[in-house]
Amino acid sequence: MSSLIYSLVKPILFTLNPEQAHDLTLNKLHLASKYPPLLLPLEKMYGASVPKLPVKCMGIEFDNPVGLAAGLDKDARALPAFSALGFSGVELGTVTPKPQPGNEKPRMFRLLEDQGLINRMGFNSAGVDVFLSNLSALKKNDRNGAVVGINIGKNAATSIEDAHYDYVSALHRVYSQADYITVNISSPNTKSLRDLQNENFLDKLLLQIKTAQRKCGKVHKRYVPIALKVAPDLQEDEIETIAELVLSHQFDAIIATNTTIARPDSLKSKYAHEGGGLSGSPVKDLSTECIRQFYGRLKGRVEIIGVGGIANAEDAWEKLLAGADFLQIYSLFIYQGPSMVGEIVQGISNKVTEHGFDSLAEAMEHLRDKV
Repeated sequence: MSSLIYSLVKPILFTLNPEQAHDLTLNKLHLASKYPPLLLPLEKMYGASVPKLPVKCMGIEFDNPVGLAAGLDKDARALPAFSALGFSGVELGTVTPKPQPGNEKPRMFRLLEDQGLINRMGFNSAGVDVFLSNLSALKKNDRNGAVVGINIGKNAATSIEDAHYDYVSALHRVYSQADYITVNISSPNTKSLRDLQNENFLDKLLLQIKTAQRKCGKVHKRYVPIALKVAPDLQEDEIETIAELVLSHQFDAIIATNTTIARPDSLKSKYAHEGGGLSGSPVKDLSTECIRQFYGRLKGRVEIIGVGGIANAEDAWEKLLAGADFLQIYSLFIYQGPSMVGEIVQGISNKVTEHGFDSLAEAMEHLRDKV
């Protein structure tokens, strides 16, 4: 029934351009998030069908291994609704310290034949003040208690040399409202942002962020884990450098990966060569290989959140075996609808049982290094 409903709604949404459809959907979810009785149908149709499959990542207990990736709810307008859909974690943002409009429209494109999206949004953000006001107003309506991640970025007008000021400022502001914080240095849509993945910039940035984290921890008397979100286009030596730096600076997780600037020859859509970051099915293998390489170097000392091209339980299982400790979805959620959360979690749970294990953690402990 839940799949049928989305199959009826999707053709209507897909008559609109992608950003219009996104805004319309988010407005409806925002309305539901403001009025808890409107959340009940979402919980009944979707959230209630998601089985419990607890996982622990960054020291945080998640009800299941599937979360929502950053980018869908940039201004923290719909946390309760996404939680009601069954996501065990919702990553909000990217939020920047000051408001900014992002890049010129059109800036989002559906690659229907490829089950992908290209976006060049450019960190469009209402700014941290509006973000925190929205989150504070709606958090109390989240009856399901999703883990809240807050993804932070720099303003476009801030130079790369001064980027750490924006990240530290944003971290201080969001710290008290976050269960974990993600440092986004890998969007391809803010000029020179990916330069922060280079060793000289990254070492300084991670040092500044960890210093800010310690100060915030003392003030708020709680430890909020920090994850670093990286690109799928990294070379092997860059992966090695980033792995060494997140270890030395004691970051809690790597999120692998953001969108790709690559354009596989297999793409069929007329929008295939639009500028921006490509996500969805075409990035699946690139993302999984990036996870595998990071896991080979980190071996559980820094945990990995796997993102990119997850369409079903098979894709999810592949990323878990490659080294992911938790998973996030976004682009294929747009194509398939909310029922995919429960389908993926149920599929993973079935695989755990089929292999004779009692928990996902136990299954990964025994199966991961054998692949």
